[in-house]
Amino acid sequence: MKVLIIEDERPSARRLQRMLEKQGLNVDTMLHSVSESIEWFSNNEHPDLIFLDIQLSDGLSFEIFDEVDVRSAIIFTTAFDEYALQAFKLNSIDYLLKPIDEEELENAVKQYKSQVPEKKQVQLNFDDIRKLLSNPVERPYKKRFTTRIGQHIKMITVDEIECFYSENKGTYAHTFEGRNYLLDNTLEQLIDEIAPQEFFRVNRTFIVNISAIKDIISYTNSRLQLKLNSFREQDVIVARERVKDFKIWLE
Repeated sequence: MKVLIIEDERPSARRLQRMLEKQGLNVDTMLHSVSESIEWFSNNEHPDLIFLDIQLSDGLSFEIFDEVDVRSAIIFTTAFDEYALQAFKLNSIDYLLKPIDEEELENAVKQYKSQVPEKKQVQLNFDDIRKLLSNPVERPYKKRFTTRIGQHIKMITVDEIECFYSENKGTYAHTFEGRNYLLDNTLEQLIDEIAPQEFFRVNRTFIVNISAIKDIISYTNSRLQLKLNSFREQDVIVARERVKDFKIWLE
């Protein structure tokens, strides 16, 4: 069985790939944008099963199907609320709400396999999807984090956090007050738990809050340097491959 993942967040795509490998499924290809997917489908044999994120960096994924007649079963991996996703199930195999749960993933794959003999080709009604997406309900992102200080547990609200960063195998939240707090989460976990409108992962080490950016400066090798409200421990640099997405995020 040929499996394809379409997901713009590469850490999320790799995590899903590892979860599928545990179930004995090998992912043949991973795509990360609408334009890349259109080109790929136009020049390659279509897979049996697609794990499809709806919101990609350069548009909504159903735009792919405006250009290409995709002949594959689809399991949505998305952040929309349950009501909208239930409607999607009328024409697709299933949906998985991010962050993806291993048991739900296993059930979705079983559901696909059970339908293969009768439903080798899945037709999706993208007009219905467009209507649902015209008034999307935002998923509930984390509002606060906890950290241990001695014998005490402190709560930090997301609004207090200027940036997240990793250092010496630890993950820290840096607040607008200039304090650093050690968290149990990794950056890969955090990027699925916080609102993408407010936070952006600028490189492998930093996730920044849009409200914390005081200045943006051109940097070497087509990169950008960010000046934040109070963070001074090290330079915050937007990786070259992230600059385009970063500018889109700012707008």
